[in-house]
Amino acid sequence: MKKLAATAMAGILAVTMAACGASEESTGDTIKKNDKVLTMGTSADYFPFEYIDTAKGDDIVGFDVAIAKEVTKNLGYDLKIEDMEFGSLLGALSAGRVDFVMAGMTPTDERKKNADFTDIYFQSKNLVMTKDKAITSDDELKGKKLGVQLGSIQEALAKDRYKDSEAVSLNKIPEIIQELNTGRIDALIIEDAVAVKYMDQDKALKTYEIKEDGPTGSAVAFKKGDKMRDDFNKELKKMIDNGDIDKLAEEWFQKEAK
Repeated sequence: MKKLAATAMAGILAVTMAACGASEESTGDTIKKNDKVLTMGTSADYFPFEYIDTAKGDDIVGFDVAIAKEVTKNLGYDLKIEDMEFGSLLGALSAGRVDFVMAGMTPTDERKKNADFTDIYFQSKNLVMTKDKAITSDDELKGKKLGVQLGSIQEALAKDRYKDSEAVSLNKIPEIIQELNTGRIDALIIEDAVAVKYMDQDKALKTYEIKEDGPTGSAVAFKKGDKMRDDFNKELKKMIDNGDIDKLAEEWFQKEAK
């Protein structure tokens, strides 16, 4: 009888432990990597890097997304994408709500305090964009209102380099373009690859290249100490070496901004 009771109790414990294990696996904000899913955090307002394809509903597409899909596939993972404001991305990464961040993000020294970055996979330049009248020097921006995306490298650039100007920080690139078009700001700072299609749509837009020291390209951010960064880096290097990233850039940078 004791043996029977003990057997029954062992069975109950086994079921209970299995239930607890299932609960641990399915709860919490962080998606476990052994589920074979990696969650990418992004801000889908940065054409052509990441944006919502309105023709297909709410699908997030773009240059960064295409790269992420290829890398995660090669590593044996499915890809999930979480859209949020740019300024929230590294906080979500640190909190474990996403596994990595791809959002045209430059690996500045300040950001490196909170995340580990891959090597830069795409080089870019920052431009000052104006409407109707072009500028030819930094001096012309004194006393002007400069539109920038909140939490971006362009915001830091405006505050550090153009101290005699007023930085106007907004969440979305289209909002900043609208502010320029309506005259509520005098200029904006924007990445060259993002600027080109807006300029194609509006010939009144003019740009001036900002000369900078240090990194100006895009890299992928991972949580501090995450070894997945190194695996991701190897796949990115393969794509750079075999020309795949150049092919994707050619494909996505030819698309029309919506």
